[in-house]
Amino acid sequence: MEKALKYSFATSCEREGTNAEKYVLRKELFGTDDILPVWVADMDIDTPQCVLDAVKQRLQHPVMGYEEVPKSAFMAQVEWMKKEHGVDLNVEDMLYSHSVVASMHTCIEAFTKEGEGVIVQTPVYPPFFHSVLKLKRKLVKNSLKLDSEGTYRFDIEDLKTKIDKNTKLLLLCSPHNPVGRVWQKEELQEILEICLQNDIIVFADEIHSDLVYQPYKHIPFASLSEEAKNITLTAVGVGKTFNMAGFAMSSVSIPNKELKEQFKKAYDRVHFAQGSSLSHVAFEAAYKKGKRWLEDLKEHLYNNYLMLEAVAEKYPQFIKITPIEATYLGWIDCRGMGLTDKKLRDFFINEAKLGLNPGLSFGREGSGFMRLNFAVSSAKMTEIVRRLESALQRREIG
Repeated sequence: MEKALKYSFATSCEREGTNAEKYVLRKELFGTDDILPVWVADMDIDTPQCVLDAVKQRLQHPVMGYEEVPKSAFMAQVEWMKKEHGVDLNVEDMLYSHSVVASMHTCIEAFTKEGEGVIVQTPVYPPFFHSVLKLKRKLVKNSLKLDSEGTYRFDIEDLKTKIDKNTKLLLLCSPHNPVGRVWQKEELQEILEICLQNDIIVFADEIHSDLVYQPYKHIPFASLSEEAKNITLTAVGVGKTFNMAGFAMSSVSIPNKELKEQFKKAYDRVHFAQGSSLSHVAFEAAYKKGKRWLEDLKEHLYNNYLMLEAVAEKYPQFIKITPIEATYLGWIDCRGMGLTDKKLRDFFINEAKLGLNPGLSFGREGSGFMRLNFAVSSAKMTEIVRRLESALQRREIG
């Protein structure tokens, strides 16, 4: 008997007509407003009521001036990370950041010089390689391997050949966006050993760590060992977990005092400040009161994924869904359609009336793939699937 969800995700508030990025930019990115946007990685699902209630309560006080991040907010995150992921963080090691991308950019500036190497494991979230190139560092591409089952793995042998004395930093996406992998302890251990042998610092983007499906378990890189903790900067936050990207609040944890001091030099040059008073209370409320909502959300998201998988199983000659272990981002292998990347994008826009991320934007290894965000209500997912299936059916007939 299926468990009844306490929270309903059958419908959600309509975002069209608001300033939502994924809707506002449709014409600019896709050439038409006549699509359902399923690209940018936020949810078309209402933010938890406990978060909204905390913000309403804060608004009872009429002054919105400068505020420090309260220790209680970071303590709520520390307790969450310990309970959910078994990692011990300390409030003293944590810094406020408005986004993981900002933290990553700062990390590159802090620990590398122009021309020095930064390892990026493609296909991956575009800011990973864009940040490296914008800062004139050397992009060290260690592409993931795709096996016959459609699962991506680290290419350890390739990584060993790519490293030289000027390779200083590895950007780890864990869980991985867009391929949906939850790296196992043994896999992470291999990465750790290589980094320790070569004095390479690890920036661990773990923003999707709470969106992991059974039976998988997220392993924070810093939790592998004391040595791992000493070379790792961990970036995590509430943006993906609770659909709170608009609050622009995350943290970066740096247990090694020397690394924290070095990071702070670049961090202070930018002047991150302390963020918004409303973000502080929202962040704390999510971690303290959002657990049950998240559990129900994950069940809902996985059901959406299964709907997408069912379409792929119906048209295996055209598309395959990469097995998902985490995130709400479907990585669709469309190479069976025999289209160029441009024509593939046109197919989704003009025939399926859906706005997806082209796989090529995640690196050359993403050619022939598309990324679809299935973090939507049941009603919207039904429509997404209907549009995709109709387009594939027409293609099969035609």
